[in-house]
Amino acid sequence: MVDNLFANKHGIRLTSVNDAFEIIGSGLPGMIFTLDEIDPSFFILKNQVLGETFQKLINYHFPVAVVLPKDHEFGERVTELAREHSRHNTIRFCQTLDEAMIWMDNKIKNRN
Repeated sequence: MVDNLFANKHGIRLTSVNDAFEIIGSGLPGMIFTLDEIDPSFFILKNQVLGETFQKLINYHFPVAVVLPKDHEFGERVTELAREHSRHNTIRFCQTLDEAMIWMDNKIKNRN
């Protein structure tokens, strides 16, 4: 089931706050994003797009896994954000695709 939750299979990308509504309205129980589906500007934290988008997803209890390799190019602030969200209940940063799939599978199976 998790194989169907990849954003690229649904043509969904993270580029703006409005993308949260497309994600929430997808009818899926959760979604997994890799860097291929995320505009690099999304990780410019001062523009607040990432924070506002994540807040909408959290408000709607929509689980999202973001695969962000340890050797990413987005700087220390993004590394810190990823570390903070490595145990988050709704938005989970994972270093590998396998880790994201396992978390999402468990999240969906244990959903109330």
